[in-house]
Amino acid sequence: MRMKLSQFKFELPQELIAEYPSEYRDESRLMIYHKETGKIEHKVFKDILDYYDTGDVFVLNNTKVFPARLYGKKEKTGARIEVFLLRELNKEARLWDVLVDPARKIRVGNKLYFNDEEDNSLLIAEVVDNTTSRGRTIRFLFDGEEADFRSQLYSLGNTPLPGYIQRQAEESDKERYQTIYAKEEGAVAAPTAGLHFSRELMKRFELKGVEFAEVTLHVGLGTFRNIEVEDLSKHKMDAEYFRINSEAVEIVNRAKAAGKRVCAVGTTSMRSIESAVSATSTLKEAEGWTNLFIYPPHEFHIANAMITNLHLPLSSLLIMVCAFGGHDEMMKVYQEAIKEKYRFYSYGDAMMIV
Repeated sequence: MRMKLSQFKFELPQELIAEYPSEYRDESRLMIYHKETGKIEHKVFKDILDYYDTGDVFVLNNTKVFPARLYGKKEKTGARIEVFLLRELNKEARLWDVLVDPARKIRVGNKLYFNDEEDNSLLIAEVVDNTTSRGRTIRFLFDGEEADFRSQLYSLGNTPLPGYIQRQAEESDKERYQTIYAKEEGAVAAPTAGLHFSRELMKRFELKGVEFAEVTLHVGLGTFRNIEVEDLSKHKMDAEYFRINSEAVEIVNRAKAAGKRVCAVGTTSMRSIESAVSATSTLKEAEGWTNLFIYPPHEFHIANAMITNLHLPLSSLLIMVCAFGGHDEMMKVYQEAIKEKYRFYSYGDAMMIV
């Protein structure tokens, strides 16, 4: 049965969208949905320890968020311009793909000035191309070493909190809008299901013999892009870079062969492993770009459990969760979450489907 976008609509009270994370990572709330029985449990995230044992595997996305949001001034007029770094196009030429706001003021040839008032340093960029209505290609004009350029660029940048969080990024967001296992820099949004894992919790999992398989998918802004077609088969996802190495493949396939639990931590981990399925329905090494859009009905090949945050209506993330947990079942679970006042989205509470 082909599903339509309107089937993923529900009313979400604005006050349930989390503006801040829970005080401690592993003490957010956790709703557990058991697919076989339909049972729902209400727990605290660190209770997840009780559901995993020796040989079980968590698939983690180890991407690292960089401070992608800059505020600059346009030459001559001094107009304040927000520049959102999307991806680096050419390291040597210092070319970047960006979004600018307000876009109507920014044309090819304009120069933008970024000033760090704390150390009085100045970084200048020139607009070299228009890519979309808000998209531009800019070249940073910097003659020094690459390490110095990075340092200056990142000291000017702000944590790229999603637009639905109605506040400016704060100092604490640098640490909290990042998983504790983040290491491969390249994301402009955090793989938020992983934000609930604390160092203490991961250590306790290791002591139980639970393994971690790390994959990389650099989350782009396409994660938040609205779906604008009713027929889901016509929606095109933005391509995102991903990589799965031999170590992750070995850990996951060993667990699968032993009948253990393989849990994808987040929609990005799930998209990564579903983009690298071999002819024998095992995980294989892969590197490249994936624009896989998972929507019902979808046969999942690798994971038999999933941890995810609670997502917004009509979003590609909610649609993927419904593909894994069942559409009607998940819509009921979401109503339960609203009734129980769970906190939604990036800084919100968690759900596990097993």
